[in-house]
Amino acid sequence: MDIQPKELLQQLFDSAVAAALPKGNLAEYLPKDTRQKAVVIGAGKAAASMAAELDAIWEGELSGLVVTRYDHGAPCERIEIIEAAHPVPDDAGERVGRRMLELVSGLGENDLVICLLSGGGSSLLSLPAPGLTLSDKQAVNKALLKSGAAIDEMNCVRKHLSAIKGGRLAAATYPARLIALGISDVPGDEPTVIASGPTVADPTTSAQALAILDSYGIEVAPHVRAWLQSPESETVKPGDERLSRAEFHMIATPQDALDAAADVAMSHDITPLVLGDCIEGESREVAKVHAAIAKQIVKCGQPISAPCVILSGGETTVTIKGNGRGGRNSEFMLSLFNELKGLKGVYALAADTDGIDGVEDNAGAYITPGLYAQAEAAGLKAEDYLANNDSYGFFSQLDTLVETGPTRTNVNDFRAILVLPE
Repeated sequence: MDIQPKELLQQLFDSAVAAALPKGNLAEYLPKDTRQKAVVIGAGKAAASMAAELDAIWEGELSGLVVTRYDHGAPCERIEIIEAAHPVPDDAGERVGRRMLELVSGLGENDLVICLLSGGGSSLLSLPAPGLTLSDKQAVNKALLKSGAAIDEMNCVRKHLSAIKGGRLAAATYPARLIALGISDVPGDEPTVIASGPTVADPTTSAQALAILDSYGIEVAPHVRAWLQSPESETVKPGDERLSRAEFHMIATPQDALDAAADVAMSHDITPLVLGDCIEGESREVAKVHAAIAKQIVKCGQPISAPCVILSGGETTVTIKGNGRGGRNSEFMLSLFNELKGLKGVYALAADTDGIDGVEDNAGAYITPGLYAQAEAAGLKAEDYLANNDSYGFFSQLDTLVETGPTRTNVNDFRAILVLPE
């Protein structure tokens, strides 16, 4: 192999991120005539970079606004970039949501709206439903994040507490033509889940939202529960006339990222084993399965032989029970580290493709076979740090955090386990 293991893992991650960037992926989904006037709206961690790419290639008049996470902005001349909080919404997200609805309301059938959506849009575009407040949504959001709920469950609840999600944004643009362009951060690439589906019909119900809250034991204020029990809380459903002029196109997906990484691996004569782009579940439990596969490769050369790399994506979850720091990718890596216990020939990296693991300043972490002995010498016990959900604290002491800064895209988790022959 003509590259060091750590460098190769970083190269795999970089290629996965590059495959999900808006640059070069937008143009084919736009109208052939880009000399017409268009209004631009959007939300998500990639919204600013998508807006910058659109601004660079659109020939006609362009105006509008998009919202992205703090520090995820990008230079854009004709489209206003607003930054707001993620994963817990703030008043900046509420204000931009209100402005966005006002911007598209009252348009005619000859108008064109282009909507740019990516992961993170649910929190960033936070406009509470009538009778609810931002603090109501913040409280529910925080509880969902701690509960270990899957992304589709969280977004089901968010939609039914919103005045803009679940097809409501598209309904407001009618009768204008609406072209929505999305970067998927969700298992299955389902448009109804990405940014909580503001431009597409929503098949979920308020009753399901209530059931999700109840299943995780999340208590909500009486007026929030009353809202979810009322018919007004229902989202825009399939067949609604107001969605008849709306279309949705996916410009980048988690599978694109995995394919790009697999190509890089093969260029180094490393065989890729792609487990899937939609893996969900508790991070520490998912790590145990990945570790078992790596062990089988080392022990028996099954299902493939070294040199090889196990690749996977999706969105795992963390049920928070401790008070440490860390995101789902760092927690995956800490559990993997604990299972492998320095297994020779095995190197790994797990990181979020948006460059931010949870609410920390790292994208994830990496491990090497020699790291286990290093941790033992330093008196660091993985089990203790796992019990406290403190993967960040563990890997920061070993100086193996992956730090990239915001990538301005998001196709969720990226995991690579490199197995080399000894």
